[in-house]
Amino acid sequence: MAEQTTVGYIQHHLANLTFGRLDKDYVRKDHDGNVIAVLEEPTWTFAKNAEEVSEMGFMAIHVDSMAWSIGMGLIFCLGFAYIARTFNKGVPTGWQNFIEMLVEFIDGTVKDTFHYRNAMIAPLALTIFVWVLLMNALDLVPVDWIPVLATKLAGDPNFFFKIVPTTDLNVPLGMGLTVFGMILFFTVQRKGFMGLVKDLCLHPFHAKKWYINVLLIPINFVLELVSLIAKPVSLGLRLFGNMYAGEVIFILIATMFGAGLILGIFAGVLQWAWAVFHILIITLQAFVFMVLTIVYLAQAHQVEEEDHNTH
Repeated sequence: MAEQTTVGYIQHHLANLTFGRLDKDYVRKDHDGNVIAVLEEPTWTFAKNAEEVSEMGFMAIHVDSMAWSIGMGLIFCLGFAYIARTFNKGVPTGWQNFIEMLVEFIDGTVKDTFHYRNAMIAPLALTIFVWVLLMNALDLVPVDWIPVLATKLAGDPNFFFKIVPTTDLNVPLGMGLTVFGMILFFTVQRKGFMGLVKDLCLHPFHAKKWYINVLLIPINFVLELVSLIAKPVSLGLRLFGNMYAGEVIFILIATMFGAGLILGIFAGVLQWAWAVFHILIITLQAFVFMVLTIVYLAQAHQVEEEDHNTH
């Protein structure tokens, strides 16, 4: 096997462990371009290179992203369940104090942002913040530790294995689409289906004469549809972009360790400094994702008649 280049190192650390379907007669090659097999029938398998990932198409799944995101979700659920079972009003532990402060902070943020009755919003906000924060925090693990361990366990030096789910575009966009579904659900629940249609067709431009409104419907529909779709897309892309950029910087710093003692020491200082700064980024991104979700759901609950009565 050829010696790994800096570009190959970066590409390897940015590639996901992908499981998908390869068609019959597909020619599988190793990383050096040598033919290793010709499939006699359609086969579900792990991709060995970028070409196979592309061949697998939309139905492929990033196993590492799924495993780590579900794992962080389980840590959140089990951790909070443990604190709830061991809750002590008399002599609270440090973790209990921290959880209480976190819950009060999230509750206060929801009350300041969401002015409607919905018992689901505060727990949802807490779940989003902690879950996204835990997934983001995996970016603080040194970039070589777990991927190198995975290659040794797999017996393949080119084995792909990423550990930060939010640097995989599928995860943030999937979460954004879930928020999009909730926006549609609560809009229809609060305003009815025709209320959703009116929001899309009679805003932002509206006239008193009905025939003018008819002419404005196409313009309103395009503007409102773009605005509606932009919410989940921007929500996911914002999280992905910031976390992906942070991961790339960690990987670029890691490439400096093999460039001699002086650059290695400098890289160590840079890595430590970026990790400290990155703590702010991972926390801020979790908070922004949570707050924007609350704002979008508050807009979905907004009914014009209620607002006029309030004023």
